[in-house]
Amino acid sequence: MEDPIHPLAELFSQLGLDSDHPSIDGFIAGHAPLDESVKLDQAPFWTPQQAQFLGEALREDADWAPIVDQLNVLLRKR
Repeated sequence: MEDPIHPLAELFSQLGLDSDHPSIDGFIAGHAPLDESVKLDQAPFWTPQQAQFLGEALREDADWAPIVDQLNVLLRKR
């Protein structure tokens, strides 16, 4: 499997979130597990702008989609 074009830290920066490893780990720990019935971009912790970005990345299969998918998986883990 190829590495995503954008690393997870870059996605967090794009979303306006702290992008250092402890902050990313803390964000995931604080919001996981996300219920399987909730689409990633509809999770209650996103701002409207963040949700729009995530949704568009997935719908348009943009170059951000692989790392958004990775974030989705990370947020589903228990």
